[in-house]
Amino acid sequence: MDYKKTNAETTTTTRDLRDLENKTGNIYETLAIISKRANQISVEIKEELTNKLAEFASHTDNLEEIFENREQIEISKFYERLPKPTLIAVQEYLENKIYYRKPSIEPEQN
Repeated sequence: MDYKKTNAETTTTTRDLRDLENKTGNIYETLAIISKRANQISVEIKEELTNKLAEFASHTDNLEEIFENREQIEISKFYERLPKPTLIAVQEYLENKIYYRKPSIEPEQN
């Protein structure tokens, strides 16, 4: 997913708990769904950042590293400015972009 185009806020805002629990009927279940999605987003962003910074890895020291460090700093600053994974997950949940399923409590016995 392209997190650069998300419309999630970059700062924490107060949310009405009733709005969050409407879909599941249980605020704890809602928070579990949002936290699992936030973990997925965090892993994806970390992998993407690691792959981009791996391009700059070098085993020798030279003057070119000074210029490459500027690029590394710009990439790092960009990822720091992104909304936190939790805020992205909350926005996705509110926009019905998260798929979740609720397995039955007791499995059917034949």
